[in-house]
Amino acid sequence: MMNSPAWIFDGSVLADPHGKGDLAVKFLQLLKHLKSQAKGQAFEVWPFMERIVRRVYGDTRPDGQRRVKTVFLMLPRGNRKTTLGAGLVMLHTIGPERINGGYAVSAAVDREQARIAYDEAVGMLQVHPRLMRATNIRDTKSLIEHPKSGSVYHAVSSDGAAQHGKTPTFVLADELHTWRKADLWNALRTGVVKTPNSITWIITTAGKGQMNLAYDLYKYAKAIDAGEIEDEAFLPILFESPPDVDWRSEEAWRAVNPGLAHGFPDIDGLRQLAREAENRPGEREAFMQFNLNVWLDGAAAPWLDMALYDASGLDPVDLAALEGEPCYVGVDLSSTEDLTAVVAVFPRPDGTAVIAPSFFVPEATLRKRQERDSVPYLRWRDEGHIVATPGNVVDYDIVEGRIVELAERFNVLEILIDRWNATGTMNRLSAMGLPVVRFGQGYASMNAAVKTTERTILSGNFRHGGHPVLRWNFQNVTIERDPAGNEKFNKARSAEKIDGAVACAMALARATSSENGPSIYDTEEGAEGLLVL
Repeated sequence: MMNSPAWIFDGSVLADPHGKGDLAVKFLQLLKHLKSQAKGQAFEVWPFMERIVRRVYGDTRPDGQRRVKTVFLMLPRGNRKTTLGAGLVMLHTIGPERINGGYAVSAAVDREQARIAYDEAVGMLQVHPRLMRATNIRDTKSLIEHPKSGSVYHAVSSDGAAQHGKTPTFVLADELHTWRKADLWNALRTGVVKTPNSITWIITTAGKGQMNLAYDLYKYAKAIDAGEIEDEAFLPILFESPPDVDWRSEEAWRAVNPGLAHGFPDIDGLRQLAREAENRPGEREAFMQFNLNVWLDGAAAPWLDMALYDASGLDPVDLAALEGEPCYVGVDLSSTEDLTAVVAVFPRPDGTAVIAPSFFVPEATLRKRQERDSVPYLRWRDEGHIVATPGNVVDYDIVEGRIVELAERFNVLEILIDRWNATGTMNRLSAMGLPVVRFGQGYASMNAAVKTTERTILSGNFRHGGHPVLRWNFQNVTIERDPAGNEKFNKARSAEKIDGAVACAMALARATSSENGPSIYDTEEGAEGLLVL
């Protein structure tokens, strides 16, 4: 079932007790637009846009204050989101929603993207002599001033200076799913609540993955839309398709692209994109995300359906119940400044595999890493999902201590280690008498590991306990294939870190090899990638 807000199309009466919704629409209709094909270059407020504006600005409390404080509008590419956003900027800078000394902000991921809404707003002024006389354009600073009221509009980017100390009365967050840093968002959100009757508009297409700034807001919007959460101040407007949408169906396209009824985006252009997507999986993914608004889960060319991963085994892992049980340990040390993974795999008599991961990150880099990767490293540390080792680099003594602890508690049959950057650790563990095995990352070594891991997950036998860092690693995995069809994880092209997935696959391959006949690692062909030290 397609998700398009019914109230936008059903002709129902929208509340407007103080006439503010009607006033907002009339102001927008008085604007002009540089690229408009309408008579007099009039700003075209299409019916679906008009309904949205009326719903947001017309719904006021008895005291005249707006009821909606945050709008989450998810609309596919080509439906003139930025044009609507530029109109809203004018509404709050020079229109009836402006306040004396008001500060309107539009924010995007980078300066180039931020200038798009700004340039559209400037264009609206340039084709309207009266508005040009009433405003000052300071192009080098991406500013528009309204001297009469003291109101200012400023276009900023998430890679620019923080807005701490500012008090915005209107915030337009453009394509929030692309923002990698939270600094600007946090500054704007904490600033906008300082002024009564302020409002935030989030206008975006669907995103990808769960570890990004926009996903939590998207999830919150979905919960409100489904009636699971009540929050009258947060308005979700979600034009989105389900993950199993028939992406070839033009009916599906029209269900989530309200502009198609008015000639945009170009229907022939969509048909061409769909034709190209038939035999190009990457193009198909892009079509589903940007044109059908399917929120994707994971890497650019995901290996797994994460819904199947989640269903495989969310029950908490009880390590105490596994004391003395057979265990295989996969280790991916990566670099001393990066994520390091140690994953214990316990093959069980019922055919399942219990997964117990440990992750290690330098304490001093946690906050910077969280901003860079847009994942909650600090929370994961506080919840015990990662170990933050002192200093700027991973303390391998702590990592090796964890491996020794596993060997003391369980019947560790093999410790599989990605040989890159691991000579010292392998030598030290071997000197302790531990069963260290060097595991190569080429096709000969990894093909069986990849296929075994995939089979275990798809069969529902992968008991991961819902560990969030491991899930993040698996959702980032992309696959590389050689001409013979052999597969390996591609670290270079994966969206983010996959160290836990690599460590898990190595251990899982050995843990299950005895159940499936001779392993590739027991053959002459595979021996070059697997050497017991």
